Amino acid sequence: MPELPEAEVVTRQIRARLVGAILTGSWFGRPDIVREGYTDRNWYAGAVVRAVERFGKSVVLRLEHQEETRYIVAELGMTGLLLFPAVQTRFPQHVHVRWTFTGGAETELRYWNPRRFGRISLFDQSGLEHYLTRRFGCDPLTVTSERFLTIIKERSGRLKALMMHQQAIAGIGNIYANEILFRARLHPNVRASRLSVAKVEELFRITREVLLEAISYGGSSVRDFFAPDGSEGRFKGRHLVYGKEGLPCPNGCGRLIRRLQSERSSFICPACQAHTPHRQRISSVAAKNNSHLEQSLTTA
Repeated sequence: MPELPEAEVVTRQIRARLVGAILTGSWFGRPDIVREGYTDRNWYAGAVVRAVERFGKSVVLRLEHQEETRYIVAELGMTGLLLFPAVQTRFPQHVHVRWTFTGGAETELRYWNPRRFGRISLFDQSGLEHYLTRRFGCDPLTVTSERFLTIIKERSGRLKALMMHQQAIAGIGNIYANEILFRARLHPNVRASRLSVAKVEELFRITREVLLEAISYGGSSVRDFFAPDGSEGRFKGRHLVYGKEGLPCPNGCGRLIRRLQSERSSFICPACQAHTPHRQRISSVAAKNNSHLEQSLTTA
């Protein structure tokens, strides 16, 4: 948290208010907040914001200055926020970066991150390309269905882990993986490569539907997420399983939502998301054993 929908909401708000603005200054409150890239941060003074884009869960500002292009990459991490100056935050000591602007709809953009799992990076074009190649797989909102099918079918690992693997599919975290898999009626531990082509195509469609719907509702304000203008995401009210342990399945099947403990908690309906491949394997073994038993009785 934040995940792809939240990062997309942040990107759209900053794009609407700061494209065309001139960066007049940068303040970095911690020496370690810029993790990689240029140490010459004064270069950015006087640069014009030409574009704001999202890659995975990261927000990228493209700036031009003296016929040179460079990039500010903000990784939101678990608790990172990019905020406009009118927004009051708890624990203001955790505002670690301030960028000031002129000529835009906002005069300042702040980076707030109390746990500091996110980071800021400063790149030229080649640095950005290397960063994107190293850190991000396909974007689920722009990838083709054919490419998505290949990614899923060529992996033998557990499906939920694959959906959250940023070098395979960028931007999906624990919240949306839970919601997508419930709507697709898939158990998080099913082996990705064992899914039928039809099931993968359905998963592709549902993945896009869930992410686009979440964006339209401003994302999910779980714990500390706010958009740059301070607004909360309303998609939390539309979560069907995430954080719903012990509540009835919204499909009306009569079962209660269970929480599976692993590296990241999974919330499932044990009926709607039955681990079919595992159950089929058990049935196959049972049938084989029964066949052997019948044969031995006949022989006897």
